Amino acid sequence: MNEWWVFPFAAGVALLLTGALRRYALFRGLMDSPNERSSHTVPTPRGGGLAIVLTCLVALPLLNWAGGPTAASLWALVGAGAWVALVGWFDDHGHIPARWRLLAHFVAAGWALAWLGGLPPLPAFGLDVDLGWLGYGLAAFYLVWLLNLYNFMDGIDGIAGIEALTVCLGGVILYLLSPATGAEWAPPTLLLATVFGFLFWNFPKAKIFMGDAGSGFVGIMLGVLSIQAAWVAPELFWGWVILLGAFVVDATVTLVRRVLRDEPFHRAHCSHAYQYAARKFGSHPPVSYAFGAINLFWLLPVASTVALGWLDGALGVVIAYLPLVGLALWFKAGAAELQ
Repeated sequence: MNEWWVFPFAAGVALLLTGALRRYALFRGLMDSPNERSSHTVPTPRGGGLAIVLTCLVALPLLNWAGGPTAASLWALVGAGAWVALVGWFDDHGHIPARWRLLAHFVAAGWALAWLGGLPPLPAFGLDVDLGWLGYGLAAFYLVWLLNLYNFMDGIDGIAGIEALTVCLGGVILYLLSPATGAEWAPPTLLLATVFGFLFWNFPKAKIFMGDAGSGFVGIMLGVLSIQAAWVAPELFWGWVILLGAFVVDATVTLVRRVLRDEPFHRAHCSHAYQYAARKFGSHPPVSYAFGAINLFWLLPVASTVALGWLDGALGVVIAYLPLVGLALWFKAGAAELQ
């Protein structure tokens, strides 16, 4: 397999394409204007994540041609990713009611799971848990929640890109630690490379935003990659879930607290922990860097012990997530916003 040339090629294409999309957005007036729910203060072009989408959709078949991923993984990633991005693109250019977006997201999740074969039996707290058909349903909800929370968490400069970059780097490391690994490390490396190209335009000061098409695409890709990892070795799935913890915990704690106050869960808001933190520090970069540091210096070591078989995967998730829950509550995730 000689696929290494694909990664710098993809990073370069994403870099150039993001710049072209910025010019297009400025020409067409596709701007995010600040409002009371915004974390930015000046009108900024949106839709730059389409560069990640298009680059990945072209490069994934090239990787398959070079020897990896498998055809099933390729179709799961390309089909689900393209569909979610298409729905997000239409939503970026107009508005799709939440119920129809949600239905479309479940269609994408079902497509991916049909190609991957659902969710395999997973070891948890010393038991081998085989959920059968129930596993399909739980996996579908997992994928839909992950792609939506990624959209919720894409609210300050660089945070979604840094999350994707560090999670993918961690996923590649987990594959390298696992004796069961073949060429499965190639797709997360590709996603890492394309996000790296996009980040030039999005961080530390965003010249263009990712948009729903890009954030939804990255979210579903990370989810599908984690389920693909489960079929390589079950402990790798738990490792990926651990790596995703910073976004999962912030978004979930925020959602739960808002629902408990009877607030509409789909209404735009600025009550995530990362948003409170950005306002507290008066800047976006420290918060985005902090998420990357948590991923690399806390979540990756815990995930690595799981991938090496030294720690039960489900227990590893509990150990990894508990401090993050405390941190999210410390930064007021889901707390009522001042009017």
